[in-house]
Formats: sequence, structure tokens, C-alpha cells
Amino acid sequence: MGKETNIVYLNGEYLPVEEATISVMDRGFLFGDSVYEVIPVFGGRLLRLEDHLNRLQNSLNRISLDNPNADEGWISIFETLLEKNPGDDRAVYLQVTRGAYPRRDLTIDPQYPATVFAMILQVKEPNLDVVSAGISAITVEDFRWDACDIKSTSLVANVMLKQQAAQANVDDAILIKNGIVTEGTASNVFLVKDGKLITPPTGHQLLPGITRDLVLEIAENSAILVEEREVQETELYEADEIWMTSSTREIAPIIRLNAEDVGAGKAGEMWKRVMDLYQQCKQSLRAGA
Repeated sequence: MGKETNIVYLNGEYLPVEEATISVMDRGFLFGDSVYEVIPVFGGRLLRLEDHLNRLQNSLNRISLDNPNADEGWISIFETLLEKNPGDDRAVYLQVTRGAYPRRDLTIDPQYPATVFAMILQVKEPNLDVVSAGISAITVEDFRWDACDIKSTSLVANVMLKQQAAQANVDDAILIKNGIVTEGTASNVFLVKDGKLITPPTGHQLLPGITRDLVLEIAENSAILVEEREVQETELYEADEIWMTSSTREIAPIIRLNAEDVGAGKAGEMWKRVMDLYQQCKQSLRAGA
């Protein structure tokens, strides 16, 4: 049986991924002058589509790039791609670059059209037994720029920080700037202390995660006390639980930090409660509720 063709969208065309090409002069390729989004899909339904499109618009506004599509245009692209790439749980990846200029020049010239690319990522339903086993992490100095609220494809710093975690034989890293927790290499950070759920506030130091916001909404709707505030690095070592959240990771409990157990050294009761509610949200989306 032959391999299924992966159909992608590129600048108005739907074509096999092997045939999708961009110019070597594209500013996304040359400068990382581009932004992106990843939107989970459950039961053919896009999770928090409006929130993702709002975040895309914020990123485009921050880099002074016009949105190449109205919301209806994006929805049409996503729906067509999902039809052409069937599956169960999936995710839509979209990227907008400032396009290809005839010369390599940092100066912005709006006469050149953006490059618009989108594809479907196949996603496996997480094995909750594996997820509940937890992950390990280290703390590292956050040396990235002060515009982390832009979901930019300029991710070399994140790659370097993730590599520090890999070299330490752990799963990920919690980033620290001037003694303050910012986020993970590709996720937001939560901690639980004395029954309270705590996470750093949004701002230029971290990406406002859609999963982060959903977790906060779930907690507040379940009468869980929530604090969005600055988190000192020292608080990590006193936390009962620590989590990382993202669209692809969902909610991952950190059970070891810098080679020391977090809390009891296993997924905590608060994580179990919120993770169960998160899975219920996914099932409701699949059912069209």
C-alpha cells in the first residue's frame, strides 16, 4: 500500500508537500521574518480557533505585517486542508512570512506579497499513563529577546535552550530571567502551592498560550484558586506540583527539577483533576458541544 500524499497550502495552491517550494530570497528563510500558529483539531473541529486567529493577528501587528486573509479566508484554507488530509486528532500549522524580495535587505517594502503556508500535522492521542509518569526538567537562564509574545519562527534561542536540556538528559527546561520564571522552551509553566494554581502573567517575556488560557478557564470554572503573578525561581523548589502546558504537550507534570523531586515526585492530585477536565473539553469538542 502506497504512502498517503500530504497536501499542503502555499500561496493559493493546494499541492503535495514534495512540490511546495519557496524562493531562497524569502525573508522567512533568510531572516526568520515570519510568524506561525499551531491549532489542535479534535473530531474535525479546531480548538479555540478565534483565540488562535487573534494571537496570529497580534503577532502580525507586532511585526508590522498585514494579515493576508480575513478570518473567513483562513477558515476556508483550514477546512480544505482537513478534507484533503483526513485523520483523527490533527493540528493545523500555518506560517506567514514577509515574502521574497529581489535583494537581501532588512528594510521592509510592503509592495511584495507575503508568503502563506499551511499544512496538517498528524497528532497521536496522548497515552495518559505515559503522561502521568511525568517529565524531568532543569532551570536555565532565559537569554532570548524581549518580544516573546510574538509567535515568531525565529526560534534558534529556543533550540539552544532545548539542547541544554537534552545535554542534561532531561525532557525540557524552565527558563529564568533575572530570578523570575518566564516559560518553558515551547510551553507555559504552572505551579501548585497549597491548593492554589499559579502562573506567570502574560507580557513581552512569554507567549500567551492558548492551552494556558484554557487551563486557567477550567480551573476558575472548577472553583480552583488561581493567581497570575510574577513567580520567583525559588518558588519552584517549594512547589507541590509544576506543570508545562502547550497545544501539543497539553498538560505535562514535571516530577523532577534539577535532579530533585517536585513535591512527592509524581503527578499530583491537582494535575489529575485538571487533566481530566481538559480531556472532557476535548471530548465535548469532538462531539460538537
